[in-house]
Amino acid sequence: MLAGELYAAGDPELVADRARCERLQRAFNAQPDRSARERVLEEWLGAIGLESEVRPPFFCDYGYNIALGANCFLNFNCVVLDVVPVTIGDRVQIASAVQILAADHPLDAAERASGRESGRPIAIEDDVWIGGGAILCPGVTVGARSVIGAGSVVTRDIPPDVVAVGNPCRVVRPIA
Repeated sequence: MLAGELYAAGDPELVADRARCERLQRAFNAQPDRSARERVLEEWLGAIGLESEVRPPFFCDYGYNIALGANCFLNFNCVVLDVVPVTIGDRVQIASAVQILAADHPLDAAERASGRESGRPIAIEDDVWIGGGAILCPGVTVGARSVIGAGSVVTRDIPPDVVAVGNPCRVVRPIA
């Protein structure tokens, strides 16, 4: 799975990992105390930098494949399908209802029917701002200091220092 190759999601080890994730997800999302939520995140995520905040509810597949940098903010209702590494740099701002979808499926219907799936890593570099409701598709990188407009669907890499918007997301101008 972590190598991006096809895998069976029903593998007992992965089922157990998702059950652990669901337990931690419920604990996090139900916890009113911020410091208690931070302790859950430290157990749940692969890495979480200093002064980062994740607002509940937050949802993911495994948690341990998410590396969150320092001074990040993820607002309400974010979803991260982290079947492979999802790396979020420092000082990243992610608005409500953003979906970061590293999970992928075969294009061939017969292969897809086998139940096997895969993933492609996602990277969000330092100082990025992602607007509300944006969707990041498998395998994309958002370059440092870029801004992704609300509702955008990011299907390919976005370079550093640009504003990008739309479906599919396209660069509309550099950030001066």
